[in-house]
Amino acid sequence: MGQMISALLTGALFAVGLLVSGMTDPANVKGFLDVFGDWRPQLMAVLGAGVVVAFLVYRVARQRGHPLIGLKFYWPESNQIDMPLVAGAALFGAGWALAGYCPGPALVVAGGLQRDAIIFIVAMLGGNFAYRLFRR
Repeated sequence: MGQMISALLTGALFAVGLLVSGMTDPANVKGFLDVFGDWRPQLMAVLGAGVVVAFLVYRVARQRGHPLIGLKFYWPESNQIDMPLVAGAALFGAGWALAGYCPGPALVVAGGLQRDAIIFIVAMLGGNFAYRLFRR
């Protein structure tokens, strides 16, 4: 039960952070990615803050050895940069640039029944399904 409450609170805090930072507005995201046009550098602060927080939390978690809630940490099993990773990152970036959404902000916006975000999520799930189908 503690893990469910922790997940709910963490997700809610993440959603509020996405809303406050402007990450849920596709125009902000597309403007940030348009470095040769009408560039909007404000999301650089969001990126920087995210990197700093992740770095600090990761260091503390590595020193602790076990999570506050839960039995163990699930660390990445590989640090290899291979073709599936590069291709996936390229597809993710292309989708982000075209739609102005990535999965987290799209889920937050879809909660308000925004049509574009719902279409993005359906397409994302379809891509995930297609990947799993072809991976076999």
